[in-house]
Amino acid sequence: MEDIEDLLIGNSSATPPGFRLPLTAAVGVGVGSKRNQLSSSTSPSPSIPGTQTIYIKTFGCSHNQARASDSEYMAGQLSAFGYSLSDNPDQADLWLINTCTVKSPSQSAMDTIITKGKSSNKPLVVAGCVPQGSRDVKELEGISIVGVQQIDRVVEVVEETLKGHEVRLLTRKKLPALDLPKVRKNKFVEILPINVGCLGACTYCKTKHARGHLGSYTIDSLVGRVKSVISDGVKEIWLSSEDTGAYGRDIGVNLPTLLNALVAELPADASTMLRIGMTNPPYILEHLKEIAEILRHPCVYSFLHVPVQSGSDTILSAMNREYTVSEFRTVVDTLNELVPEMQIATDIICGFPGETDEDFVQTVNLIKEYKLPQVHISQFYPRPGTPAARMKKVPSNVVKRRSRELTNVFESFTPYSGMEGKVERIWITDIASDGVHLVGHTKGYIQVLVLGPDYMLGTSAMVKITSVGRWSVFGEVIETVNHASDNKALNKLVPNPLCGNPTKTGGFSKEPESCACGNDSCCGQGTLDKSDNSRGSVVPQNLSKRNFIGWMLRKREHLHKKVESEVASGSVKKKEGSMRKCDFVDKSQIVVPNFDLIIGYKEKSEAGDHMSISDFEGNLLKKLTGTDGILLLKRG
Repeated sequence: MEDIEDLLIGNSSATPPGFRLPLTAAVGVGVGSKRNQLSSSTSPSPSIPGTQTIYIKTFGCSHNQARASDSEYMAGQLSAFGYSLSDNPDQADLWLINTCTVKSPSQSAMDTIITKGKSSNKPLVVAGCVPQGSRDVKELEGISIVGVQQIDRVVEVVEETLKGHEVRLLTRKKLPALDLPKVRKNKFVEILPINVGCLGACTYCKTKHARGHLGSYTIDSLVGRVKSVISDGVKEIWLSSEDTGAYGRDIGVNLPTLLNALVAELPADASTMLRIGMTNPPYILEHLKEIAEILRHPCVYSFLHVPVQSGSDTILSAMNREYTVSEFRTVVDTLNELVPEMQIATDIICGFPGETDEDFVQTVNLIKEYKLPQVHISQFYPRPGTPAARMKKVPSNVVKRRSRELTNVFESFTPYSGMEGKVERIWITDIASDGVHLVGHTKGYIQVLVLGPDYMLGTSAMVKITSVGRWSVFGEVIETVNHASDNKALNKLVPNPLCGNPTKTGGFSKEPESCACGNDSCCGQGTLDKSDNSRGSVVPQNLSKRNFIGWMLRKREHLHKKVESEVASGSVKKKEGSMRKCDFVDKSQIVVPNFDLIIGYKEKSEAGDHMSISDFEGNLLKKLTGTDGILLLKRG
């Protein structure tokens, strides 16, 4: 099917994005395989628009947030028009699939879910890079598609697809507005696109085919968005794009100008942090000192993702990356020198066409030299229509071997050794996949896992690092950093419909484990310089009984799910008789109000085995164990 043009282009009476109008005034649609425009005589849908349930699935690289932001905007518009969001595909009336074309596995996963949707007779809408860059692929036949710059029209596409029509909106136009309704996966994190497309012409990249040439948002529009999300209670702002460093070159500005404007709007107490997105070496080279100064700012994470892709200049030239290994070294060395505790992540492609053993050794040596804490390693996948797809390939067994070897080298590093005993300030925005720890990040964006109640989400705290792991460190909360705006902001937040909590409705399907919140407020998703006056007043940590219940319920829920999963998989056998909820109570040391620790659980027995407990604690026991048992406590 050919693209269907936006009928409102050039129409001075064009309606705002997402505004419901008769279809003849809004979009062109295809019925079956024939191109057609609906007339007013089209029979009305038996269902009322906006009453259906939508399942949203997002594919893409974990370190590229552009697609996640698009999904949040599409979810926000659908929610604003009354649609329910669900993370259960079976319960949904329509599946919205947001795709990625960077790697073959992502597109293969998309093909699988499309096949499953068709076999389940689910109406499908496919968005993102795949339909925009490869609109004629066989898997998209008979399916509604919406392009990367048409996400503000998703409501119309969904409504017509639910009526049985095939809709295709791919025509490029101006960038979607930043103030569209949005539903965040993590209510404390705003993913803010600053530009789409790029200026590069990498020989392996398919994304350029989909997202096109560079298109930057104006500084005023981005500043306005930052002001808005801060007032909403957002605690982290992630700048997103295909190449952050190229920002503004199409509109006569540059990245440092934008960053200085955004930093000026951040609260002086550093209650909201800014994270700069991926930038390729060619463009950041021109502004290294200015970028370093911004990365030193108390409200900006000292972290940057700078892809190198290969340690060989020969391969970089074949990739058309427009920089040398020496220039990448200049970026890393300069930032490490000028920014205290700077953390840099990079990307490597193993087995690019023409890569020799010598080329690969140069890549390994580069990674060994810098021992970067984050290296995203991928095997080369030829993308149809790219120059690299026509190059002579390295044998697949060699590609796999090189990928394993480099991964082993990278995993041998211990980037966080020596942090034990340090006191760091962290910003807490999520619950870990273990369902127990809270996730915070230092100024250098090192992940710190701490134990604490849910009310600490969206706050900042001083922690002492107690131990380090390969991928994160563990800390003990010393005190929380109190911000005057916190309570006001948090009170404005509502339970997140995108949370993975099974007790709540609505949401994205997401790759990581879903959270298992147990309290009233749903979960969302750097060393403090002594001279820093932005810390705010410090208050002792207060583990209230209400938050203790939430934390314990979350902990027990996670353990319950884990054991049930093991039973279902056959890895463990279910005990004789019915499993009691108390079987899943963790016996580890747990902080509890007025007592040093819980040292175990015991059912009621003879007097003297336990201390008397209040009605509150008795009710707590029933919630935790489902019995009238007791907790063995050691009084503080």
